[in-house]
Amino acid sequence: MEMPTPQAGILANKARLIEMLQAVLPAGAVIHDPVETRAYECDALTAYKCPPLAAVLPTSTQEVAAVLRICHAENVPVVPRGSGTSLAGGALPTADSIVLGVARLNQVLETDYDNRFIRVQTGRTNLSVSGAVEERDFFYAPDPSSQLACAIAGNIAMNSGGAHCLKYGVTTNNLLGVTMVQMDGTVVEIGGAHLDAGGLDLLGLICGSEGQLGVVTEATLRILPKPEGARPVLIGFDSNEVAGACVSDIIKAGLLPVAIEFMDRPCIRATEAFVGAGYPDCEALLIVEVEGSPAEIDEQLGLIKAIARAHNPVELRESQSAEESEKIWLGRKSAFGAMGRINDYMCLDGTIPVSSLPFVLKRIGELSGKYGLDVANVFHAGDGNMHPLILFDANKPGDLELCEEFGAEVLKLCVEVGGCLTGEHGVGIEKRDLMNVQFSHDDLEAQLQVKDVFDPKWLLNPAKVFPLEATRIRRAA
Repeated sequence: MEMPTPQAGILANKARLIEMLQAVLPAGAVIHDPVETRAYECDALTAYKCPPLAAVLPTSTQEVAAVLRICHAENVPVVPRGSGTSLAGGALPTADSIVLGVARLNQVLETDYDNRFIRVQTGRTNLSVSGAVEERDFFYAPDPSSQLACAIAGNIAMNSGGAHCLKYGVTTNNLLGVTMVQMDGTVVEIGGAHLDAGGLDLLGLICGSEGQLGVVTEATLRILPKPEGARPVLIGFDSNEVAGACVSDIIKAGLLPVAIEFMDRPCIRATEAFVGAGYPDCEALLIVEVEGSPAEIDEQLGLIKAIARAHNPVELRESQSAEESEKIWLGRKSAFGAMGRINDYMCLDGTIPVSSLPFVLKRIGELSGKYGLDVANVFHAGDGNMHPLILFDANKPGDLELCEEFGAEVLKLCVEVGGCLTGEHGVGIEKRDLMNVQFSHDDLEAQLQVKDVFDPKWLLNPAKVFPLEATRIRRAA
């Protein structure tokens, strides 16, 4: 994966830059020893690594602004970083960049149960937001699989979703406002603790912008009362295509489960070996969860089970207790870790119309045979957000490149059937050279011009999202 050539002037003046940063940050907040900066050389897309010039760990919006003012004046690229869980290389540094980590921005600033919002610093982890309000029986809806570790900052950058996004939406549907620091150090407030702001939808622009427009330091998030109850049903099938057809029929019937999750045989086997969730021995598995009162749950699950039976499932099991429900979800939440125990893999993220699931799953199987690389499928089937895991050997020459070629074909397939390149992982470096597949020249130019307005020097999160040649042209202008 090609990266921009480091700016020699910045590297030569490293000592001076470090002194300037140390002057505006607390002791220990500037990491510049080459051994220590290796901790920031990659995110969860570990196939690509590049140690940064330094990393900084501010504790307030004011400190973030001070860092950005210095880097703006010195023309130093800045890579915002949440918890480093990005699977698309969203926080991959360049050799002449400063990584700005928000991990120490982790406080709850305000909680308002009457108006159903919480305001937090964006280094706070996703799961801990729900943890901060659970005593009052509230929760924060978006729940990425990495929610134990991932930061709200990264959720906003990539517009993350999770298993329950089918009913509650992704980050953009649960984000009310942000405090953002622009590259020149200007602090702006966008949105707030109300339903909608007047004027341009700048909040919608910021959410999913992958750190290209500013560093989000505080977020006002929607919190919701916990439902009266929830119950999943486990449905096993003898083929991926039949499972996909069942998902399509559930959605066509007008039902809205809180989640519909899909796992195929390789993923089922790995998960069983890892946590022993008690999944059936089958080719494909759906976890369908509904919520509401006991009567509502019974009615919804009755309809869903009737649809499933029309597809001749090999197993149909409704949870009978909270403990059984927790075990069902433990398997799904552990899937990525389980696969990582047995093989190197690249996790893709494309979105397709639900009606195309049977065809796309069949085609992925055919591509697996073409490239000679196994695939495990685990994804949010209800909204068509697919996560094929392509297995490869990182120590085998050429295997990574073969994996990337295979992945590119899958993502192109998603676009061809009317979907898009990403659902919740973002573009990062992984998909930047595929942007021309989804967007026309004029579409991309409009996006580039937005970047021009917010970051005229093109210093924020370099070499991401846009084709690298476009970045070179903009930075040289």
